Amino acid sequence: MGIRYSILAAAVAVAPLAQAETDDNWKGEAELGVLITSGNTDETIINGRLGLAHEVERWRSKGELSSKYSETEDETTAEEYRASAETNYKFDERQYWFLRGAYEDDRFSGYDFESSVTTGYGNRVWQVGERSFLDLSAGAGYRYNKLDTVNAEGEDTEKEAIARLAGQFDYALSDSSLFRQKLSSEIGLDDNNTITESETSLQANVVGNLSMKAAYRIKHVSDPPAGSESTDKEFSLSLLYGF
Repeated sequence: MGIRYSILAAAVAVAPLAQAETDDNWKGEAELGVLITSGNTDETIINGRLGLAHEVERWRSKGELSSKYSETEDETTAEEYRASAETNYKFDERQYWFLRGAYEDDRFSGYDFESSVTTGYGNRVWQVGERSFLDLSAGAGYRYNKLDTVNAEGEDTEKEAIARLAGQFDYALSDSSLFRQKLSSEIGLDDNNTITESETSLQANVVGNLSMKAAYRIKHVSDPPAGSESTDKEFSLSLLYGF
């Protein structure tokens, strides 16, 4: 049931993006780079990401797909696939309602997969120009995670209501460079398992639509599956192509 909820939420969130193919109110970016990880996997691997965003007067939507994979001596040492989609209905220039769906399949996390769907209220509390802003949001939803093995209670799934707190701060350092900080926390209301993610990045234009990006990402699970680390850290250097 949880998977269906997440797929439905992602479909609703992505729906406005389909319209992006027929008008000019959209933008996207493709990313390819080197990723250095520590935690459940300690690797230097190649990662890829594709993002798409669409904005009109009342709607703002974004979707993202990313993956990482590494293999040594015919043995897979890292494998992860992530997908997320979010749509915002803007009540005015600052306030909005959001609906978000997310799915993650990390082979070495202790989870078979992780999924969630959330909805709530957001506010663009500060903005200067088009590229500098601060968004804060709060909402509630549902988490459905499947474990690789059964836990101490003899269960192989985590199903619970969650509260979500999130923020994104973008600051244009110049016409050709951007600092970005993303932070989110999904708090379990039944088992109190909290998943917090932070991503700090800096990107600078190299030539044309091509930019260089450095990013540092941390994911912390307060109650991870048995045998798994509670914190994963990633540092990446990549080329970013905007279109």
